[in-house]
Amino acid sequence: MSPDRRQVLTSAAVVTGGALAASAIGRAVDWGRSSAPPGPRSTEDTQDSTQDSTQDDGHQSGVHRPADPQAYALLTVLDLETTTRAELGAMLRRLGEGIGAAVPAGSGDLTATVGVGPRVVRAAGGSLPGSTPLPGFAGDDRIPSSYVGGDLLLAVHGPDAAAVERVTNRLVSATRGRVRWAQAGSRSSAGHGRARNPLGFLDGVVVPRTDAELADDVWIPEGPAAGGTICVVRRLRLDVDGFQALPVRRQERVIGRRHSDGAPLSGGGPLDQVDLSAKTPDGEYVVPLHSHARAAHPSFTGSGLMLRRSYGYQNSAEDRGLLFISFQRELATFVRTQQRLDEVDELMGFSSPTASAAFLVLPGFDDTRPLGATLFG
Repeated sequence: MSPDRRQVLTSAAVVTGGALAASAIGRAVDWGRSSAPPGPRSTEDTQDSTQDSTQDDGHQSGVHRPADPQAYALLTVLDLETTTRAELGAMLRRLGEGIGAAVPAGSGDLTATVGVGPRVVRAAGGSLPGSTPLPGFAGDDRIPSSYVGGDLLLAVHGPDAAAVERVTNRLVSATRGRVRWAQAGSRSSAGHGRARNPLGFLDGVVVPRTDAELADDVWIPEGPAAGGTICVVRRLRLDVDGFQALPVRRQERVIGRRHSDGAPLSGGGPLDQVDLSAKTPDGEYVVPLHSHARAAHPSFTGSGLMLRRSYGYQNSAEDRGLLFISFQRELATFVRTQQRLDEVDELMGFSSPTASAAFLVLPGFDDTRPLGATLFG
């Protein structure tokens, strides 16, 4: 459901309170029935959680920090009526100012991250990362067109669901855009950026963690988008009941990891790499040929690592699953991986896509460099 156009145009750029909650975000926000109730945070992963969203390292927060993703997320995809480069630049400056007001320095791990869709990137001119839409994959032909693509992504994360929703609605007003779709989610922390997904397995085990890995695989290195990244958002309805009806040992063979701690079936600890060459005495691969861990491994795609920060969601008893979020330097990293998953991953049989989009997450901003200034300044 869209916000009332006259209400938005006559309001201030950033409004207080949650008055727009019902109109701007609609029934998608249902924190009480999220499929991944938050648990205790790991103190070893939260030492950088007080960073402001106006970054001093050229990156927006909500991507690589806080290192352990927050308990609640609300992603909102909007369409924009503004079309000219000047109008888009003014909107982004206004939005950045709104973030500065809504998420002040020292606010803890409440973050707001902004991405722009391919149409907006193309308006900036030149050949820029993020100008190409995400292609279709297996099952995408059944996604309604209103849940594919979009001009603007607002991703607000925090430890408190009410604050996340309140900030989102303030920022939606600042964009003066029309909400295309929105989805709330939550996750519990297992430390080191990991969380149990709605199927009960640990996710986020193999991701770039060091500054060097982030530089290699996540951050755009040069040009007007330097310091930004490409964000892929996919909402996946999961057949949780069907998967959990399998014996645990069978579930582990579908995933390629142990249910208890996420360690690879090839051996080692929870954070160890999968040994794809390991075989049983009978000559069979220990990590099955059609397992998710093998199918998603970068060695088969020739691409880098994705920084995955996904959330569980539940809109109803029949509609629950994963709000998949990944960050990568090149869109091809995700595209090659998903194409391989469609070909060989047994887990895809328990997954149905219901929303799909890619965005250029803009470089970091501050008082001297407004949001979007390097593209639209």
